[in-house]
Amino acid sequence: MGPESLPKPQQHKAKICMWKYLDVHSMDLIEKAQTTDELKRLLAELFNLQDFELNPRSAILLDLYFYSIQFSREQGFNQEQTSAFFSIVKDTHEACVETPLPNVEECYSYFTELVFCHSIRRPPFSIDLFSQDQLVLITDYVINTYFRHFKLYKYAFTPQVRLDISFSYIGMPEPREEAAEPAESLEPPLSPLQEDSKEAAAAAEEDPTAALREYISAQLNQELAQLRLSVEQRLRATEEQFNSKLVQLEKGPSGKGSGKGKKK
Repeated sequence: MGPESLPKPQQHKAKICMWKYLDVHSMDLIEKAQTTDELKRLLAELFNLQDFELNPRSAILLDLYFYSIQFSREQGFNQEQTSAFFSIVKDTHEACVETPLPNVEECYSYFTELVFCHSIRRPPFSIDLFSQDQLVLITDYVINTYFRHFKLYKYAFTPQVRLDISFSYIGMPEPREEAAEPAESLEPPLSPLQEDSKEAAAAAEEDPTAALREYISAQLNQELAQLRLSVEQRLRATEEQFNSKLVQLEKGPSGKGSGKGKKK
C-alpha cells in the first residue's frame, strides 16, 4: 500500500445529529436499564458489539458508549440531549479512526462545531439543545476522556503505517553474478608475491560504480536523518500547541479551572 492510497484527513461539516444513532425507542430501553450489566448488554445489542469479551476493539467501543450514557445520566440530560451527546461522541470517534494519518486538529474542530451546532438556536442549521453551562461540561468531559487518549484510540482502530524505501538506479549496470568456483583446482599454489598481484588485479576489476553507490547511500542516509528530525520537531510543536489549547479550554470562559464533568 503506497502513501497515495492512504485516506487523507477530512474536514467534516457539523449537522444536527439528534436521534441519529439512538432513536426514541432506543432511549426508552436505555432508561429502563438500571444496572451496569443491563446497560452494557443493551448497547452491545444496539451496535453489534456482542463479541466485546473476545474482541478488544468492541470492548473499547462499548466502554466509550457506556460511559457516555453514564455521563448523560449524571448531568440529568433528557432523552433528546442524551441522544445528541451520544451522536457527538460517536461522530468524533469515527472522524478520528477514518485515517491512520494524524488528524487531531481536524477532529477537534469537528467536535467543537458539533457542540455549537446543538447549543445555538439558528434553525435549520443549529438548535439550542444544550445550555452554556452544559456546553462547558460536555467539552471538559470529551477532552478529558477522549482527546487526552486520542493516540490510543487511533492506535487501536487504524492500521499501522510503516515506511519501506527501495531505490533503483537508471542507467547503472546490474551487479554481476560471481562465477561458481570449480570443484577442484589444477593450478599450482601461488607465491605471496603472486597472491598480492592477483588481489590488486581483482580490485581493479571491481564494479566502477561501487564508489558512486556508496556516495549516494551516504547522502540518502543524511537526508533521511534530517527529514526524521524535521518530522519529530513538527509533531512536537503540534502536540505542544494542542496541549496549550486543552489548558485554555480547561480554564473555561471565566478563567477558572473546571473540575466538573470528569470521569470517575
